[in-house]
Amino acid sequence: MKNTNYSILALAAMGQKILTINPETGSSELLIKTPGKSPDGIVVDNVRGHIYVTNMGIPTGGETLRNNDGSIERIDLDGSNHTIIIPVGSTVTPKQLTLDRKNDRIYWCDREGMRVMSAKLDGSDIKTLVERGKGEEQMKDENRHCVGIAVDPDAGYFYWTQKGPAKGGNGRIYRAKIEMPAGESADNRSDIELLYEHLPECIDLELDQVNGYLYWTDRGLESLGGNTLNRAKLENIGKSKIEIIGAGHQEAIGLALAPDHQSVFTGDLGGHIRQFDVKTGKQKMIFEGGKELLLTGITLVKNQ
Repeated sequence: MKNTNYSILALAAMGQKILTINPETGSSELLIKTPGKSPDGIVVDNVRGHIYVTNMGIPTGGETLRNNDGSIERIDLDGSNHTIIIPVGSTVTPKQLTLDRKNDRIYWCDREGMRVMSAKLDGSDIKTLVERGKGEEQMKDENRHCVGIAVDPDAGYFYWTQKGPAKGGNGRIYRAKIEMPAGESADNRSDIELLYEHLPECIDLELDQVNGYLYWTDRGLESLGGNTLNRAKLENIGKSKIEIIGAGHQEAIGLALAPDHQSVFTGDLGGHIRQFDVKTGKQKMIFEGGKELLLTGITLVKNQ
């Protein structure tokens, strides 16, 4: 599992910073300290030279994030030109985000906003694609919380997770068409498919279209199959068997697919980054930064 052409970018929620990690040596460098209080999702546009980061906002009352103060920020690969493209007031708690490179859009899940959302790369044309609830009372229902996101523009689908309560065993994975059905809206669209349910606590998603798999991380109870890396075949998705590729995480969140589609990386709140061979499931510890980092999202960037 050689990793010579790219580096890992990892978000550390503690200290609000982006780390650049060498996957061969495990050495790390600080790229930038972000102003966001709760950074969570990260993705790279290597073509345009941009990093996109979600900021969940400021917690109120423990880990509660119900204020409408989330944002999405764009940064150049060298850490410069830091700008907010999705401003405060537009999204409540943005979590994982991904790029639709075919249509030049970003997609993200808004957890307490109970939405799946999309916008152009410059932050304009914000759209709500799925809305699972409205208002303060429904916001408290964690079964409505959208977290992980993946998009397949060629097939015309996007996928998302609703994690359910912490350690609750009610995680679900859905998909819907990128194009909204005629005459329908985000809160009543008829094309939503429930693919998997009763998962421990599914979090981030990643599509491997070369090998034909949907991958996801899970933070749930180990006794229920949680704190794992999972996958299911895209062929007959929803009915294809779920495979556990790797276990032993400490609150698994971040997920990234290697450019050669031969390995998958995961990150967890314990400060670990692991690499898994997609054929054998063999695990390699890449980075051990300690739980004080609270690693959330991870992504890969091409080396210059």
